[in-house]
Amino acid sequence: MTDPGLKGKWALILGASSGFGGATAARLAREGMNVFGVHLDRKATLPAAERVQEEIREAGGEAVFFNTNAAGHEERAQVVAQMKNHLGAGAPGAVRVLLHSLAFGTLKPFIAGDLSGALTPKQLEMTLDVMANSLVYWVQDLVRGGLMGEGGRIFAMTSAGGHRVWPTYGAVSAAKAALESHIRQLAAELAPRGIAANSVQAGVTDTPALRKIPGAEEMIKTARRMNPHGRLTTPEQVADAIACFSLPGARWMTGNVIRVDGGEDIAG
Repeated sequence: MTDPGLKGKWALILGASSGFGGATAARLAREGMNVFGVHLDRKATLPAAERVQEEIREAGGEAVFFNTNAAGHEERAQVVAQMKNHLGAGAPGAVRVLLHSLAFGTLKPFIAGDLSGALTPKQLEMTLDVMANSLVYWVQDLVRGGLMGEGGRIFAMTSAGGHRVWPTYGAVSAAKAALESHIRQLAAELAPRGIAANSVQAGVTDTPALRKIPGAEEMIKTARRMNPHGRLTTPEQVADAIACFSLPGARWMTGNVIRVDGGEDIAG
């Protein structure tokens, strides 16, 4: 079956208002795609989501954004229903690309001198659910609902933190490792349907999510020192790679952790 390409197809971006999600939404729009975006922003940060939508429309794409909790089961069902309603008769297989770029987790040590400062069961479970398990639930709904089929691409944003240790990063590290495992499982189960799934491991990138990590400045300095290029990865570089991996010629790539980091991880 010939892949018709990206023009006129839809991308669903989870975490669409900034960072990797925002950059990828704009980049895919330049490839001729329309974008469904899911983000969770309060009044102070809403302008970022509005800017991304404006970029999509300036590129000629349609932007339909939902300001809601992407990890909530009821919220997910509502978004999927609205997507179907918006697409109408064009729903079958309309979503060509899904990007999972949710960065919301608890940054606390497992063990702390003051017990009140240690990670709680609720915080660990929440981090894993938002940053890993939610991917599975979105894919289930898209495939079950006929929104993604032959030629579909699933991408999940991981990091070197999935196999390295950083103070307070334990819960997020576990979530990234689980996310990579979910991608491998999805790749195997979705292969007969012609859908590919890959993790994208970006290098250290100066995003709002990174700035929330205690010790972020030290992480940035270390990355600049270790990266063979002597600088950080940018969201736009990652978005360029995702756009390439979304094209027809990359359909045989599946089940991988693809590094988009300028050689940072191998040098570290």
